[in-house]
Amino acid sequence: MPQIPVRTGVTLNYEITGSGEPLLLVMGTSGAIALWGELTSRLAQTHQVIAFDNRGLGGSDRGTGDITVASLAEDASALLEALEIPRAHVLGWSLGSAVVQELALAHPDQVASALMYATWGRADGFQRSVLTALRLPYVHRDMDSALATAGIAFSPQLLDHPDFGAMLGPMLPAFPQNEEQMQVTVEQWDADLAHDTIDRLGAITAPTLVVVGEQDLLTPPWQAKKVADAIPGARYELVTGPGSSHGLHIERPADLARILTAFLGELAPAH
Repeated sequence: MPQIPVRTGVTLNYEITGSGEPLLLVMGTSGAIALWGELTSRLAQTHQVIAFDNRGLGGSDRGTGDITVASLAEDASALLEALEIPRAHVLGWSLGSAVVQELALAHPDQVASALMYATWGRADGFQRSVLTALRLPYVHRDMDSALATAGIAFSPQLLDHPDFGAMLGPMLPAFPQNEEQMQVTVEQWDADLAHDTIDRLGAITAPTLVVVGEQDLLTPPWQAKKVADAIPGARYELVTGPGSSHGLHIERPADLARILTAFLGELAPAH
């Protein structure tokens, strides 16, 4: 995959697929590009999809400075600049959706639309409990426990599927691979816990779509609904039924891609 130095002092690993209006994908906590799975190729049927590794994960440098949602948003902004893409639709999953919020607030001219999948504006007590539990194995550098607890991102149906282990295998390279990447993931969990935009979301001007699954235990539907309610004109889509987990794009990629492309198709061209 190509790499490019950006103004925030890091070199970011990225890939571009498809053609059409640009659509930037911002990954969630602990993940690298490959964790998008087949969603990338589905979206590339209608858009130029730019996926990248957040700093310190996958093939991207860690650089210096704190990892916060706002600093990750600056990295995303800097990547678009380096690629000479003045304006893009931006899709974020989980931590990535928080990054989209900060990007839309700090750099509204770069954001043609804000697509927030599995999102929240400020962690409540329930969510803090879940995120804190998921953070702990990375603190202790215990990858086996980290992967075991990551199961909470999936639906009961997938977790009980006899082929679940085999299905997870190809995704393992998209998770942290060494001690340094596990430390970056701890910092990402801390960024998740500190994320707080709920009182600023009303200033987002980009057309906004908020999508969440009813089985999502990391960013529960009531949290996503608060975000949608806070952004003027935002559309809220609740996906229901089996596979409507935090890992919706892995379990039901066709359904998620259909929701995203339908929304994008209603918008005026980004240029």
